[in-house]
Amino acid sequence: MAGRGPGGRAERRSSGELESEVLATLWATEEALTPAEIQAGIGGGLAYNTVHTILKRLYDKGLVLRDVDGRRGAYRPAKNAAELTAEAMHEALDRGPDPIATLQQFVSGLSPEEEQALRDLLGGRPHREGGGA
Repeated sequence: MAGRGPGGRAERRSSGELESEVLATLWATEEALTPAEIQAGIGGGLAYNTVHTILKRLYDKGLVLRDVDGRRGAYRPAKNAAELTAEAMHEALDRGPDPIATLQQFVSGLSPEEEQALRDLLGGRPHREGGGA
């Protein structure tokens, strides 16, 4: 939600933050949602037109799909959260001059549970949620 800034004015959320909130709302359900349903899910006094604009941007980026039912459109995510995050990680590796050094830095910051999950995955063993090996 947008907070209050100096002078009591409402602080504006960035478009990236709004896109993330819309995607989170869509990921929280198995059903396609209308802009009005997304607006209600986000809350915080966000205008319907703002939600519709964010959905159009996400659609143009290929991040949401639009289901047309008569004149009413509903949206659903094109990828789940894990797929989108993995894609962003691959893009980050591709941008840097030394992807191996980047991976080394990334791995050094993993929690013990994340490190074990990575070891399991690299070893060909399926990772068990909340457990480890």
